[in-house]
Amino acid sequence: MKKFAIILSGCGVYDGAEIHESVMTMFAIKNAGADYMIFAPDIDQMHTVNHLNGSPAGETRNVLAESARIARGNALPLSQYNADDYDGLILPGGFGVMKNLCNFVVKGYDCHVNTDVEHAVVTTYEAGKPIGAMCIAPVLIAKLIPGAALTIGTDSKTAVDIENLNCEHVFTDKGEVCIDRENNIFTTACYMQDADIVEIAHSTQNLVNSILESIV
Repeated sequence: MKKFAIILSGCGVYDGAEIHESVMTMFAIKNAGADYMIFAPDIDQMHTVNHLNGSPAGETRNVLAESARIARGNALPLSQYNADDYDGLILPGGFGVMKNLCNFVVKGYDCHVNTDVEHAVVTTYEAGKPIGAMCIAPVLIAKLIPGAALTIGTDSKTAVDIENLNCEHVFTDKGEVCIDRENNIFTTACYMQDADIVEIAHSTQNLVNSILESIV
């Protein structure tokens, strides 16, 4: 049985992982006959947002503890990730990618990527294993793997961000997967486009199936 590692960035689109993308990724993996483990860095979130009105919540929350909400408690610190134990790595989106896994929201191109996140992505890449990223997460991949071909759909501003990080942006429609076979990177736009939850399920399923088809 193939097994994926999924890196989450909290719980909730505005300050953590996008929940629909995260859950649909888990479903797509299990539905394809594979398995997964959830990982997250054991750090405080950048901040916490009230998802009802978008205002700051004024609370301190832990990224791993919040990710465990989605994982139903079955989550591990990202510091324990070993690329040898998994067949691939997937990063759902959500603003937590840009706020908690790195500080792109604050620093832009000069952002710092969390050490455990960088180690997980780079060691997986160096092992020649596939990496999947959805929504805004391809920007983080672009920071760590220059020269990669990636998509965030049709958002021209974020496409420029990817190009400025010395990667190639590929414009895609809903549900399409950009496959960079040279770098073994798979990306799909998800909520970077005006999608609904059914289309998110379609995108994540296409991403997971594309990765599984690539694994020998």
